Amino acid sequence: MSRSRKASSMAALLAAFGLGLAFAAVYTGGAGAQLRDPPLGWDAWDPGWTQRDVWEPDRMDRSLRWRLTRHETFMRDGVPAAYRGARNPMTGTPDTIRAGGALYAENCASCHDASGTGHGDAGLALYPSPALLAHLLRMPQAVDEYLLWAISDGGEPFGTAMPAFKDALAEEQVWQIITYMRAGFPTVSATGKE
Repeated sequence: MSRSRKASSMAALLAAFGLGLAFAAVYTGGAGAQLRDPPLGWDAWDPGWTQRDVWEPDRMDRSLRWRLTRHETFMRDGVPAAYRGARNPMTGTPDTIRAGGALYAENCASCHDASGTGHGDAGLALYPSPALLAHLLRMPQAVDEYLLWAISDGGEPFGTAMPAFKDALAEEQVWQIITYMRAGFPTVSATGKE
C-alpha cells in the first residue's frame, strides 16, 4: 500500500473517530457533561420482556418452559416420596470433595462444564441446554432432596437429556457430587490440593 493511501486511510479513520466523539458529546449534553439521573419512575430492569404476562406458559420460550418444569413441580408437589426429607450425610472434607470432584468430572462436566456453567462440549448441542448448576446452587429450591432427585431421576420425565444416575451411581456417590458442587466446583488434584 502506498504512503499516500495509508495516510488517507488513517485520516478517514480519525475522522470517523472524531465524528463518534462529536456525536457522543451532543448525545450526552456536551463535552464532559455528567450523566443525569433517569426520570422519576424509570426502571432499567423493566424492559418489555420482564412484564409478567410475557412469562405465561403459552408465551414462554419452549426451552425455558422445559427448564422450569422440574422447578414448578418441586414448588407445587415437592420431591417424589423416595427423596422426601433426604439430607446430605457427607461433610465437606478434602477427601469427600476430591471424590465428588472426580465423579463430577467423569459423569457431569462433559455437559455442565467443569465450573457448572452449562457450557460443556457434550452439552452444546442439547436442547434445552444443560442446567446452570453454579447458578442453581444459589437458588432456594437447591435443597438436598431436590438435588438428589434431579441427579438420581434425571431429566427424562421433564423432556430433557439429563441422564438418570440412580442405577449408575451409588447414593453415596451422588452425595459426594453434591458436596463437591456446594464447595464451589473447586479444581482438585489427585493429592487433594487446589
